[in-house]
Amino acid sequence: MSIFSNKSFTPKVLTACDLLHGDAVYWSRQGYWALRFSDAVFLTDRNMAEALLAGAEADAGRVFGAYLVDAEIGDDGLPRPVHLREQLRAAGPGNLFHGKQADPALQENAHV
Repeated sequence: MSIFSNKSFTPKVLTACDLLHGDAVYWSRQGYWALRFSDAVFLTDRNMAEALLAGAEADAGRVFGAYLVDAEIGDDGLPRPVHLREQLRAAGPGNLFHGKQADPALQENAHV
């Protein structure tokens, strides 16, 4: 049974919370959990999205709370979150210079 019921499918990215570090992570095009939203695989197929979600739920030793978020392709050709909540999660903790925000290499959403 589809988790999307009769709704039309919109592009998604698979996200979860890293069990060890607590960071928001995204399933990457390379097949691992990445810290940057822009590294995530852009899912345009309902069946693929559901299969990856099921796989993430089985990866309980690495991540928890996996779910699919709405995404779009930005001007740079990379996935970006549609909703503010996910933009904030992608940017890291709200207290600056902690977690993702302390690593200049991970600064993709400095405007958020």
